[in-house]
Amino acid sequence: MMAGNCVLLVDDEAVLVALLQKYLERQGLTTKACTDPAEALRLVESDPRQFWLVVSDMTLPGMSGAELIDRIRALHPGIHAIIASGYPYQPPTADVTFLQKPFLPKMLLDMIQKLPGAKSAMRSNPAAGNTAQ
Repeated sequence: MMAGNCVLLVDDEAVLVALLQKYLERQGLTTKACTDPAEALRLVESDPRQFWLVVSDMTLPGMSGAELIDRIRALHPGIHAIIASGYPYQPPTADVTFLQKPFLPKMLLDMIQKLPGAKSAMRSNPAAGNTAQ
């Protein structure tokens, strides 16, 4: 696998994580998903450069999504970040994008496609089906 082409999805709602993972993979993205921020950190620690983007819920067990992103960026400073919440949130820096919940998977995809490097990340999953309509 090329370095830096994987999207890390983190949300304590397992059904939502599974839905987003399936949708994004059908759109050509490689993903890893987890419901626990400690597990997400272990994945990043094992190979920080495999990830291109982290998409995290704000409210997670044990730490906030903002803290998780800070800890991931300590390991991989260049990673893109999207944080989702049902509550209003102003990211502390311009390099974190906010996505208001509830959202449709297409809204997340649109946000991802605007990030630098999105086209190469989306081509990195040769197993993805072509679902363009």
